[in-house]
Amino acid sequence: MPPDGSRAGYCSEKTPDSKLTPGILSAEKFNVKAIVVFSSNAELVPLLDEMVRQNITGKIWIASEAWSTSSLLSIKQYSEILAGTIGFAIHSGEIMNFQEYFIHIHSSSSTQNTFMKMVWEKTFNCRRLNQENLLKIKDNATKMCTGNEKLDSLRIDSMMDFRITYNIYNAVYATMLALKDLRLCLQDGGLFIQGTCAHISNFYPWQLLHYLKKVHLQKEDKETFFDEQGNPPARYDIVNWQRVPEGTIRQVKVGTYDSSAPPGKNLIINVRAVQWAGNTQVPISVCRPSCPPGFRKVAIPTKPICCYQCAPCLRGEISNQTDSTECFKCPWDQWSNDNQIRCIPKITEFLSYNESFGAILAAASLLSTSVPVAILGLFIHYRSTPIVKSSNCYLSYLLLLSLIMCFLSSLVFIGFPTTEKCLLRQAGFGITFALCISCILAKTIMVVIAFKATKPNSDLRSWVGPQLSYTIIFFCTLIQILLCGVWLDLAPPFSVYNTHAHPGIITVECHEGSTIAFWCMLGYLGFLATISFVIAFLARNLPNSFNEAKLITFSMLAFLSVWISFIPAYFSTKGKYMVAMEIFAILSSSSSLVFCIFFPKCYIILFRPNRNTKAYLMGRDPGHIQVV
Repeated sequence: MPPDGSRAGYCSEKTPDSKLTPGILSAEKFNVKAIVVFSSNAELVPLLDEMVRQNITGKIWIASEAWSTSSLLSIKQYSEILAGTIGFAIHSGEIMNFQEYFIHIHSSSSTQNTFMKMVWEKTFNCRRLNQENLLKIKDNATKMCTGNEKLDSLRIDSMMDFRITYNIYNAVYATMLALKDLRLCLQDGGLFIQGTCAHISNFYPWQLLHYLKKVHLQKEDKETFFDEQGNPPARYDIVNWQRVPEGTIRQVKVGTYDSSAPPGKNLIINVRAVQWAGNTQVPISVCRPSCPPGFRKVAIPTKPICCYQCAPCLRGEISNQTDSTECFKCPWDQWSNDNQIRCIPKITEFLSYNESFGAILAAASLLSTSVPVAILGLFIHYRSTPIVKSSNCYLSYLLLLSLIMCFLSSLVFIGFPTTEKCLLRQAGFGITFALCISCILAKTIMVVIAFKATKPNSDLRSWVGPQLSYTIIFFCTLIQILLCGVWLDLAPPFSVYNTHAHPGIITVECHEGSTIAFWCMLGYLGFLATISFVIAFLARNLPNSFNEAKLITFSMLAFLSVWISFIPAYFSTKGKYMVAMEIFAILSSSSSLVFCIFFPKCYIILFRPNRNTKAYLMGRDPGHIQVV
């Protein structure tokens, strides 16, 4: 704070040096653009004198109402410094017939009025004759009042000289109306204790204040009223100090401030009417240019608030105004454009048939489905041959049908994930694969029983037959059906809009409903496959005739490898790529079963028909080389 008690605020690009003395010296050192002063006019004079001495000009002064209309400072000596000042002045208005009354006041009417005598002498810079100043008047340097002076000869700028007069007039008028209401109060209908009224000649200040709060004054287009605390609306005139040809200063009204005005209209300034200090354009009051839309202002530590940086809005946020102090988040279904100035609808993403990735997976699924269909047709055509009979043809047919359904189940994962698709996806996949692995488990068990039943006095001969196979398939598949049924009943999968997987993209996907149920379903498939693998592995060294154990061992090894690899890959992907990963696992595991179990048999049927004989399979054919 300067030594004279005034306060100066400034905006500068440089950091203040604590060694410099406060006041105007530091203001010039730091290249101050604007100075805000709360002070009376008398306290500001020493500061202005120092500025005149150092010839510091071109600053924008912001004046408080205490000196915004000061005649003491509006002299030629300070005009070079204070020209362009913007100030908040007491609101002025027109008092009906007051100007006519004022300009017709004559010297003779103010003889007995001490106040008017002082106004008269100060206005015309003269002295009236009386006993007190009789000796002083003899001095030729003192001007005598002639009594013929007229106030209408003076220049009065639209009542700008009567701001305090106007406010005093309103205060007196409001008090008069309050006294009138107090006098008209009726007994037994009053507002005080027991309905009493205050007496006009003997009342308390708080009683008058009660009526004063209810006063409403309508002046021109403005209404003056009082709030619960007795305060009127805050109204100020915005004045601009402009130099006149004579070299002095006049205060020109360029705007208004009204706290009772509608939002956005409280402060109104006619910028074109303002004369700025040393400039014809509005000066820049910040350390850097304005922040464009798409950015927000960020304060720089240790620097004034007018010094800031422009930080771009984060993705998903926008600012559509210049010099915005904050960015606004877009709605959940929208995203910011490249310039961060407006929100645009997010891209909706899911694994679709229309995109190349989805089309390739769909084509691979249909192409893969055609393989077990062709093998099923081949087995039916050669059903009477030994190699088909030795493979338990009906179990092979059922296994091929389940493999066809496994390939086709991947198609349910492609396309828009509706609620119906979400219910069918995992449950359909789990049940079809449970049927497939159950068939392989039944085949493996039947291989072991068939070998053991050939031994003399074996009790397993009664178990050899299709009933055992179908029973194993039925119960193993039924467990998966019950598990999926409980899942769909208690926590069914549903369609969700995922806005967190990828910024700016809405991923439409199926939520499992219960993650525990999903992994239990998948774990049950792994359990069946593990049992099949263990049994087949233990039975791999049985006599080669009618033995599929080696083929089943390789198929289960491939099946388990695919799904074990699927687990980390599933957790490392998001959105539609997670769905594509599951489709790839379905196609890969199903293909491994087809290739490992059925391709060796198809090779013999199509390309080595000489091996498709009972003698060859029984090992009685010379040159026999076991393949299956």
